Amino acid sequence: MSNDPSTITQAKWADLLRGTNALLTIALTGGVALHAINIYIVTTILPSVVNDIGGLEYYAWNTTIFVATSIVGSALSSKILNNLGPKFAYLIALLLFSLGSIWCAASPSMLSLLVGRAFQGLGGGILFALSYALIRVVFPENLWSRAMGIVSGMWGIATLCGPAIGGIFAQGGHWRWAFWSLLPVAILLALIVINQLPRKNNHAQQANKLPLLAIILLVASVLTISIGSLSSDLLSNTIGLLVGIGILVTIALIDGKNGKRLLPTGSYSLKSALGIIYLTMSLLVGGMTTEIYVPYFLQTIHHFSPLSAGYLTAIMAAGWTIGALFSANKTGSIVLKILRAGPVIIFMSLVVLAILTPNLQLVHSIALFIIYLIAMMGVGLGIGICWPHLVLRVFNAAPKGEENLASSSVITVQLYATALSAALVGVVVNNTGLINPRGVEGAQQASVWLFSLFAICPFLGIFLIRKVK
Repeated sequence: MSNDPSTITQAKWADLLRGTNALLTIALTGGVALHAINIYIVTTILPSVVNDIGGLEYYAWNTTIFVATSIVGSALSSKILNNLGPKFAYLIALLLFSLGSIWCAASPSMLSLLVGRAFQGLGGGILFALSYALIRVVFPENLWSRAMGIVSGMWGIATLCGPAIGGIFAQGGHWRWAFWSLLPVAILLALIVINQLPRKNNHAQQANKLPLLAIILLVASVLTISIGSLSSDLLSNTIGLLVGIGILVTIALIDGKNGKRLLPTGSYSLKSALGIIYLTMSLLVGGMTTEIYVPYFLQTIHHFSPLSAGYLTAIMAAGWTIGALFSANKTGSIVLKILRAGPVIIFMSLVVLAILTPNLQLVHSIALFIIYLIAMMGVGLGIGICWPHLVLRVFNAAPKGEENLASSSVITVQLYATALSAALVGVVVNNTGLINPRGVEGAQQASVWLFSLFAICPFLGIFLIRKVK
């Protein structure tokens, strides 16, 4: 393996698609694809699931549980990789994900389905993290950047495949088969892994201490808020929210004790660059998480089919991809302008969605529908143009000796912000009409409140991001 820059520049994209490298590429991209496509499949089929087995009050929990256990899985991945080696670590992740998929497919109730989602999230989180970590293990250095690009590109593929798979099965009245359809892919990946991935990790292992207590508390803070959201009593919601925030404060106080860190030094303080960047990221993710209920609103209020509602929701994710591709290569003073424009775009888009989503004339007016589509894409576009530059600033702001921790912490912060936002989304919609009066009227009320309240996140981000240099 060479560190010569000239060797690195000689690498070609085709090198990842030849011989053994082709199978390894399929294995690593397949792990991210399973995790990502599953997210969009479930987002698309959830309205059909609720119509069949009930559990509307637990709607947001499908995302909360999945992402919360993904946090655990991603945090445990390095330990599993070091202890079991690449082959068995990957197989364990596939097994957990497959068991979760089978459980979901056979679930007779929403509570049972959530157990399956927990297993899916745990396995998916490990797959997500391993797919990136194993790039350094299985490929020569001159292919690392290209392998990273292909693996990251699987999220774009997911926005195309996930809604299609979920929509086709949901429209046919067979939502359970959407979960079964993931198993052949998992089996194919397992066969490739068994034959291609090494049993042992020949690279130097890092003896990192796992911040197990901080991870447990991180998940507990999200679940506490989610449990509070199940009640229609505002007092219960408030108690759940305050307890969840209290647990988060506890994490900030204990993180770094005994040499065990979940996030780099300074992550919990707005006096540090890292604290400002992480909070900005979390606020932007909060605006994006409103996509959870978009399929339900479109199907309930405007009678879209599951397939079309799924693809309309995926426009948000597509906006993120387009925004990232557009801004990733920008440098200099234009970057600050991009960073300041992102939250403004998200804020304006969410305001438009709050106005148009409950409007029954939406599907009867071409002009209104085009504006609606632009707003949907705007939510993703706003975060997409900011994200690459925020991530780069995390790396640059990392304290000396904590660069690797800062790199992995981006995934932790993104997943936690998603899970926390999903829990808060549940609190909002369950108390603004989704459960009572339900139906079209309830969905209309809930949509106005959801997009309006969550527009506060990017609004705050407009001022906070000005502190990011």
